[in-house]
Amino acid sequence: VQLQASGGGLVRAGGSLRLSCTVSGRIFSSGVINWFRQAPGKEREFVAGIRWGAGTTVYADSVKGRFTISRGSAKSPVYLQMNSLKPGDTAVYYCATGEMAALSQKYWGQGTQVTVSS
Repeated sequence: VQLQASGGGLVRAGGSLRLSCTVSGRIFSSGVINWFRQAPGKEREFVAGIRWGAGTTVYADSVKGRFTISRGSAKSPVYLQMNSLKPGDTAVYYCATGEMAALSQKYWGQGTQVTVSS
């Protein structure tokens, strides 16, 4: 399985960005695609996850109501729609597959930088 994250950039506080995670290889219906982020000097943290088959989602408290994780068909990317962005959301964002919200994931994609200016 390979994952590739894209869509990062520079945005002002209050703005929006949509990240994409393209997944190649087979994901079982019980599989999970997660988004994590890591800010400079901080530990990597869970942001959101979606179960591949059922489409159920889980969010970190810090992003609930602002971020939405979604996916379309089996061959479509997994998206992370980020609204009402804050400077504290600035980080490198990674997609990964493994257990829901677990820091130890089976496969990781490369990161995409999100910078939110005040």
